[in-house]
Amino acid sequence: MATKPHEEIYIGLDVGSTKVCCIVGLQEEGEPTPSIIGVGVAPTSGMRKGVVVDVDETVSSITAAVDEAERISGVVIDRATISIDGAHVTSQNSKGVIAVGRADQEITVEDLNRVEEAAVAIQLPLNRQILQVFPRSYTVDGQGNIKDPVGMNGVRLEVESHIITGATPTIKKLDRSIFQVGIEIQGEVLVPLAAGRAVLTKRQKELGVAVVDIGGGTTGVAVYEEGDVLYSSVLPVGAGHITNDLAIGLRTDVDTAEKIKLKYVKAHYPKGSGNEKIKIEELGGDDGTTITRRELQEIAGARLDEIFKLVRAELKKVGKDALLPGGVVLTGGGAKMPGIEELAKDALRLPVTIGKPSGFSGIVDRINDPAFAAPVGLMLENMVYAPIPGSRTNAKLGETVDKLKERFKKFLP
Repeated sequence: MATKPHEEIYIGLDVGSTKVCCIVGLQEEGEPTPSIIGVGVAPTSGMRKGVVVDVDETVSSITAAVDEAERISGVVIDRATISIDGAHVTSQNSKGVIAVGRADQEITVEDLNRVEEAAVAIQLPLNRQILQVFPRSYTVDGQGNIKDPVGMNGVRLEVESHIITGATPTIKKLDRSIFQVGIEIQGEVLVPLAAGRAVLTKRQKELGVAVVDIGGGTTGVAVYEEGDVLYSSVLPVGAGHITNDLAIGLRTDVDTAEKIKLKYVKAHYPKGSGNEKIKIEELGGDDGTTITRRELQEIAGARLDEIFKLVRAELKKVGKDALLPGGVVLTGGGAKMPGIEELAKDALRLPVTIGKPSGFSGIVDRINDPAFAAPVGLMLENMVYAPIPGSRTNAKLGETVDKLKERFKKFLP
């Protein structure tokens, strides 16, 4: 598919624990958002809890998803912004301080680059690397909460940055799987941050909001305050663990347990319905096997309670337990479970909504689903990592990222 001079193609590739998803977006001149022109999805068994455990299986799944997206969109996919997942990811906030360089004390883009580099000059083990850096706010001569200090006058410039790091061997294994498919990596974004990019509004980020992305093998948490990322983490438990629990509790195989979960399990049952019997044909026999809703709830509910207790513990780490005016937005495949909003409201003591990508054109029926929040967010992030030439802001960001990569390359094994 040949694009016109004022059209740009952007691609997001989400390599998850249970599936790989590739999204192709076409940005036309004058349009506020890209049009979705390609979607490819393929199951994968080469990942565990967001980490590659079998490169060949992962390569095969990525290839299948990319091939489907290419067939639908007519675009040759040779580059993408990819997802980063797994409990090996950690985050921290760091400060950088410099003296303003110019004699007239006017702050320039070069000063911003220097202070951001000072913020990332942190001690890291040799087996870890910086994945993403988010400058949260700047301070000029003691005056804080400045978003863009370029053009201001001052002597001392400070920045508070949110830094996300990951295990280098794990990242390299994922990168190798992507490269084997013939795809250039144009950026790497943490899954809950990608999901937040697709479903959050500017107002929600300003008020204070958390994204909880419940995937197959992991649950990602991202907390926003005053428009910027405050905290992010990945928990090593997800909706796939509910399937495993059902397989054990009902003494059946995992595939059958997955069908039962999708068809019968609810996260929250009305009072008084616990003794209601359900006939589960998937468990075999001509008449199927009956089980009470309470028995299903005891199996699935225990794991859901664990997930939300862990999420609440993450919110407590940054003092946001039950203290987010924007509430919680649930994304990921696990957010599709009936009744999960009510359960999350009770467990987190916050308003809860389900986040789905919206405001797009094209084949929107394929992406109107919380499971596609992260892939669509990666496609939107690709607009930053593969900027339209001439954009000062995007050029500065790309330059900073390149400098950071060069700075830390010599420390990588």
